[in-house]
Amino acid sequence: MNEPTVTNEPTATGARLREAPATRFSGPQHAFDLLQLSAHLLNEDHLGAKGHRQMTIFRHDATTIVLFAFEAGGRLADHKANGLVTIHALDGALTVEVQGETGEDSWQTHDLHAQQILVLSPGVLHNVTAHTASRMLLTVHLEKGAAAPP
Repeated sequence: MNEPTVTNEPTATGARLREAPATRFSGPQHAFDLLQLSAHLLNEDHLGAKGHRQMTIFRHDATTIVLFAFEAGGRLADHKANGLVTIHALDGALTVEVQGETGEDSWQTHDLHAQQILVLSPGVLHNVTAHTASRMLLTVHLEKGAAAPP
């Protein structure tokens, strides 16, 4: 199993919280224990931002997989990706608000519970709110030529 390495240096110094991506994501195969990674994520010394913590567990070329652990009331503000997005609720209760095709005033709400997945087309503006402590697995597969997130 791939297990992240955490430094003991505070984030204010600019030090890495985890092993460098080139090391973490190298190799021909990867198996992940999401319960173990979730426990590790929740026990990191740094504080979560806006009621959630996140860890990129895999990145290769155009594909990125991120594990999120939300506190009740945690939120990801409006954002979008230049690629296909899957939001997989592992447990808890999440609401994903998605801007519709007709513009700013057209939003759809999706309530996700354990083991439900929402798929969003590239460029769809959305936000996520956790109603209870929740875990979410996010996968982004960027469009050809789109830049990977930092």
